[in-house]
Parts: sequence; structure tokens; C-alpha cells
Amino acid sequence: MSALIGAIDQGTSSTRFIVFDDSSRIVASSQMEHAQIYPRPGWVEHDPLEIWRNTETVIADAMRSAQLQPQDLAALGITNQRETTVVWDRRSGAPLYNALVWQDTRVADDLPGYIESPGVEFFRSRTGLPLSSYFSGLKIRWILDHVPDARRLAERGDALFGNIDTFLLWHLTGGPHGGLHATDVTNASRTQLMHLETLDWDADLLAVFDIPRAMLPAIRSSSERFGAAVLEPIRGVTIGGILGDQQAALVGQACFRPGEAKNTYGTGCFLLMNTGETAVRSRSGLLTTVAYQIAGARPHYALEGSVAVTGALVQWLRDNLQIIERSADIEALARSVPDNGGAYFVPAFSGLYAPHWNDRARGVVAGLTRFVTRGHLARAVLEATAFQTYEVLQAMETDSGVSLEALRVDGGMTDNGLLMQFQADIVDRVVVRPAVKETTALGAAFAAGIAAGVFRDADDLRARWAESHRWTPAMASDTRDRLVREWTKAVQRSLDWLDA
Repeated sequence: MSALIGAIDQGTSSTRFIVFDDSSRIVASSQMEHAQIYPRPGWVEHDPLEIWRNTETVIADAMRSAQLQPQDLAALGITNQRETTVVWDRRSGAPLYNALVWQDTRVADDLPGYIESPGVEFFRSRTGLPLSSYFSGLKIRWILDHVPDARRLAERGDALFGNIDTFLLWHLTGGPHGGLHATDVTNASRTQLMHLETLDWDADLLAVFDIPRAMLPAIRSSSERFGAAVLEPIRGVTIGGILGDQQAALVGQACFRPGEAKNTYGTGCFLLMNTGETAVRSRSGLLTTVAYQIAGARPHYALEGSVAVTGALVQWLRDNLQIIERSADIEALARSVPDNGGAYFVPAFSGLYAPHWNDRARGVVAGLTRFVTRGHLARAVLEATAFQTYEVLQAMETDSGVSLEALRVDGGMTDNGLLMQFQADIVDRVVVRPAVKETTALGAAFAAGIAAGVFRDADDLRARWAESHRWTPAMASDTRDRLVREWTKAVQRSLDWLDA
């Protein structure tokens, strides 16, 4: 019988549990959405306990549907939405406040003070990250400053911080009764509190943000035996892998060689390029981050370009404007017209991430005329994802000095053939989709499988990757140049929309 590996894939909008066999085939799967909470403009929250309850439910459902017992699983991996910040009571497991989601911008007003002193380079030189509301550090600080008793509990070690991976690991391994408080290097690298070289919490950063070290989890590699689950349907199963979702997709796409890159299309869009054991410092507005680390080996690093709003823009078209009934309807509507009719949609709902990093940008629709229809708007919505990816890819090739031959893609939006063809046309590169679409969960399963001895090494995993479809560029260069030029003009009109 082939070995089975479970993967918890806790994302921005839902939680899934997928069981893979050692040939990467899905044996069982279950998924549940959770509520998106918007208390004020720019504020985005999740209920951590709802996420934990959903995690329990999907694990039980998937195990039951395939009639699996805990002993059937060789290991379990966790992958998660990154930067989303939870602080909870060690004694009870109760969150002190809702999770602050990576999209949340409530701390944006704090940025100018830190930019003035100690300065942007202070943060970038240590963490590879620009100073932004995106990362966990300022979110932790907000909870400590605004939630009654939070700071006192944190200083005593009774208030624990974690991104969602840490919160789930703690509950899975016992919670208040001996739960393991740990994270991996990929998630730690997104807090703006870990030093990229030492792979440890940086004392100077903690002092600047005024965050007690006692509340922080231990930092470990991405693939090792963390501990055993106590949750009944998987009791005794070894948790052997933890990766932030985009790093997990990089591993799931078998991008283990320097210069290999993948783009994940989900709520946002995330393009990562493996730079090997060298942490390449970006000069073009990208992030330097940890790609993964196998226990006992040196870490691999990556350049990353993060786009805040891609799939979320389709949902906005569906829910806010009600132009479509289902997200999947957008492709047919967009195909009803031959082009965008001159319309461009810059979805800077909470600022622009890479390569602009402009928290004061806001969404604009440019180029409107009486000619434009809802079909043109639908097409502009899809094209916005491809244009933003183009900007990130250009910056990545500039920083790395590597020109990509092909872009590996994954995520729900890769089902949209119109978008994928336009993506290939705009970046002028072959776009390749793998046979296994669930690459984020697969990456977590791969990491856990290496820790459990199911897989030997990266070469073993690379041999298991297979292609399902590719899109080849077919657009004339003058058309591409015109579209990119007009998109760039639209982006310029979105920047600094809010006053300083």
C-alpha cells in the first residue's frame, strides 16, 4: 500500500484538509469557508476559533469519507495564510482579539514614524522586507497597545503570538495542555521580526516594535518532526512539515533550482523565484524571503512579488457590483468582447504591494467611454491580474539577472483559459500548469513526507512533478507594448490617492 500524507491548507477564505498518496494523487479532501470580518474600511479580521473549529471538521470529514484511521497517515503537513496575526491566552486558548488578516491596513498611520526613525533600511537590511502594514510585527504591536491586559499577559508569557500555522500547531498538539508553540522559518520570515541571516528573532527589531520575546514561538525548519497530533481523527500522527502558503506552492511546484519560479493565483497573487542559498536583496521593490529549509540543511531563499487583489477582484465584481452570479461566470462574460475596450482596472483596494509598495494607493478604473460594456469590465478585471504579474516578473528578472523561460502557475484562477493565455501574451513567456493543481497543500505534504522518510530529497520530489497544460505567447509585440503602456498610466493615477 502506498504511503498517505495529510495536509492542512488554511487559506484566507477557507480551510481544507487533503490526503495525498505518495504519487501525489488526492485520496480524500474536505473544505469549509470562514467569515470575512470588516469592522471598518481597511480592517480585515478572522475569528481564530472559527478557523480551528473548521480545521477539526474538515479533518474529520476527509478521514471519514475515505474510511481512514490515524495509523494510515505517515505524516501531516500544515500550510497557511501568512502574516495573519493571532494573539491568544496560553492558559485557555482563547484569542485576545480576532486575527488581523494580512490584508488589514489599520496600522498604516504608524508607518511614517518608523520611516523617519529608525528608517526603512533598518528593517530591510535585517528582514529583506519593506516597512509595510502587510507584515505581522506592527499587527502584534497594535493588539498589545489596544487590547486590555494584552501587554501584561505577553510580558508574563501568558499571551502567545503566532501566525495561523502556530495557532493550529499549538491546538493540534494539546493546546493549553502542553501544546507546542513553534513556527517554521518561512512564516517567521514574514513577521518582520526575524533576521534573515541568523534565522532567529532579532533583538533590535523587537525593541523597536516593543514586542516581548516571551510571546514568540520557537523557530524551526520547514521539514522536521515537530510533534504528534492529539486530535482524535489523527491522534498520534507526526506533524512533519510547516510552510507559509506561497513557499508551500514553490515546493509543490518542485522549484528547487535557483532561477525556477511559480505564480499562485488566489485571493491575491504571489510570484516566487528560488535564489538558492543566497538571500538576494531586491533593488526593484520585491521581498527577500526564506523559501524553505529541510532539517539539517541550509535554507533556500526566494525573491517574492506580492499582489494584494486578484481573485478577490472577481469576488468584488460578483458580490459588490453583482455583474456576475458566480466567479466562474467571468470568463464567458469576458470572452463576449474581443478586448478591454480601452478600460483598465487597478485594484488597489488596500494599497499596492510589489513593486510599488504604496499604502496610499486606491482602486481606479481608467479609460472609460460610452463604448465600454460589462463585458469589457469583466475583461479588464481579468487582465489586471496579468498586468500586475507582468510588473512583478519584470522586477524579478532585473534583481536576479535571470530571464525566465517558463512560468509555472497554480491556484483556482488557472482554470480560466482566457486569463492564462493573456498572461502568457503579456509576459511573453510560456505559462505551464501542473497536473496537480493543489500545489500549496501538496508542498506541505512534500515537506512532511521528507521528514517521515516517505520521500528521499528534492530530486525525488522533482521527478514526481508533471505538466497538464501550457499556454504559448501569441500576441504581437506592438500590441503588448501598447497595453503595458496604458496599464502603467492607469497605475500612476492610483498612486498616493489618499493624502499623507
